[in-house]
Amino acid sequence: MAHTLGLTQPNSTELPKISFAAKEIDVTEWKGDVLVVGVTEKDLAKDDKSKFVNPILNKLDPHSSGLLALVSSEEDFTGKPGESTVLRLPGLGSKRIALIGLGKSASSPAAFQSFGESVATVSKASQSSSVAIVLASPENESNFSSASAIASGVVLGLFEDNRYKSDSKKPSLKSVDIIGFGTGPELEKKLKYAEDVSYGVIFGRELTNSPANVLTPAVLAEEAAKIATTYKDVFTANILSEEQCKELKMGSYLAVAAASANPPHFIHLVYKPLSGSVQTKLALVGKGLTFDSGGYNIKAGPGSMIELMKFDMGGSAAVLGAAKAIGEIKPPGVEVHFIVAACENMISGTGMRPGDIITASNGKTIEVNNTDAEGRLTLADALVYACNQGVDKIVDLATLTGACVIALGPSMAGIYTPNEELAKEVIAASEKSGEKLWRMPLEDSYWEMMKSGVADMVNTGGRAGGSITAALFLKQFVSEKVQWMHIDMAGPVWNDKKKSGTGFGVATLVEWVQTNSSS
Repeated sequence: MAHTLGLTQPNSTELPKISFAAKEIDVTEWKGDVLVVGVTEKDLAKDDKSKFVNPILNKLDPHSSGLLALVSSEEDFTGKPGESTVLRLPGLGSKRIALIGLGKSASSPAAFQSFGESVATVSKASQSSSVAIVLASPENESNFSSASAIASGVVLGLFEDNRYKSDSKKPSLKSVDIIGFGTGPELEKKLKYAEDVSYGVIFGRELTNSPANVLTPAVLAEEAAKIATTYKDVFTANILSEEQCKELKMGSYLAVAAASANPPHFIHLVYKPLSGSVQTKLALVGKGLTFDSGGYNIKAGPGSMIELMKFDMGGSAAVLGAAKAIGEIKPPGVEVHFIVAACENMISGTGMRPGDIITASNGKTIEVNNTDAEGRLTLADALVYACNQGVDKIVDLATLTGACVIALGPSMAGIYTPNEELAKEVIAASEKSGEKLWRMPLEDSYWEMMKSGVADMVNTGGRAGGSITAALFLKQFVSEKVQWMHIDMAGPVWNDKKKSGTGFGVATLVEWVQTNSSS
């Protein structure tokens, strides 16, 4: 990424490259740095002689001279999710054995991904280069999906975004053996898929974390173009300039961009499969505000979060992270358009004012009653453009409203769609990815709040039902012939505890594209 202001140049970073292997071996014979055993609360049960009832723990305990049984009772290790205890043992092929809690049971992709992240934490703390993972109570069903989720967790748990730090450590983990989940080409394919998606999520996190003085609209466009160059066998890129956007009458998008010294860049990547016919055409549209000051309705005062508004391009990060993963996976039978109207919402004499009337590319007029409801103005023209590509289905993602965060909290995104089949598809994809979505109502009667006395509509309807009226606004720019969903991801875009972008949306989008492919 190029730098523009403050002489900040991100360091190049090596992503964690791990060799995953699925094995069926006796865990007591595995040789390496750390043998990690995932244990549920039930697995820690003991008989009247204080011996583990669980066969795997019972087999490992004698090799630890009974220390595992002792630790599980004396160190208050109860198997709760994320709890861990690590022992250094001379009696096994592994230098250490770690017990990591899975809670009452682990059955969801999110639970196994969280377990994988805990494995990464243990490996970093012990500076291990080789790790083996086994469950004390192996699953009978969905073994491959569980192994895939664990692998995702390990990759994502190892990643630390140190590009803007003057000093950083490289992770030492090089190999992970996954024991007891089966073997064979189908599982290996699942593990490779998990890696591809995880690197897409990491790319999304890096984009979201990059400050606005580094990640300008031009640089976001460069990053998108790099994806097309890297995967030129399946991708093409078209970056539209401000003049080209004017020719397409994108007045809504360009009005938001007007105040910034950094010109807008409209990003359009197209994925086409290597061979075979295309059955379905999809569009993924991401909000791409690389910084949002609020404009003349400036974000001010406590809680405005202006200092975090670099993440207002989290929707575009999800879309481009998905593009990167899809370039690796190359699903057949599906064409995918990745669309981002990238710009900044700033303040200057050339900027959009409250009360201005702007005209979108479908001819509809909008009275701007709040310059801080700008994301929907950029998405309006992006959605019109997406419909003009002849796609069957569109999913847009945006850090659109604080109202959605108030409704659903920080870890869940709200979804809006008038299409039942599309809702089922995307929700099913999210259940596989482990990302949390909640369907919200598209209440048509609320459109009354969006009516203007002088234009076709206003751009915000006030505080009541703010996320719903925002979705209804977007609906005005989608063809009735196209299935459409809006995902308001203002909550889960950012992890406040880790002070980092999450890459939310990437995994679900890739799963959804896979659902629509002929693979």
